[in-house]
Amino acid sequence: MKKNLFVWIVAGSLVLASCGGNSSRASKKIDVTMTDFQFQPNTFTVPAGEEITLNASNTGGVVHSFVIMKQGQTAGTEFNEQDKPNVFWQVEILPGGSADTTFTAPDEPGEYEIVCHIPGHVQAGMVGKLNVVSGK
Repeated sequence: MKKNLFVWIVAGSLVLASCGGNSSRASKKIDVTMTDFQFQPNTFTVPAGEEITLNASNTGGVVHSFVIMKQGQTAGTEFNEQDKPNVFWQVEILPGGSADTTFTAPDEPGEYEIVCHIPGHVQAGMVGKLNVVSGK
């Protein structure tokens, strides 16, 4: 009886794991929640050059932004004026607000940093990663 229960638990776990989100699978849709001070989830994979739908909500108590830096660029430990020319795309959302918008993913596959540009938020850990993969 214990052996059968163990088999069912393992099988059920595998089924549930296969149904869960796979951040390594490219998607044309990003669902993200911004809190104080993180992106949930914080890693996204999208196909290069495709139109991406971003559904973002800010459940935090302050303004947050979803900023995609250009490839090879990073905000470091603080987003400042010098970082503005290195922004690929961004949206800002008020506390309790949401945004349903689109952007075109970068054409160049690679890893792109995501940050919140509000002062102090990068230092607080509000960073993420956008993986852009070739559609071929």
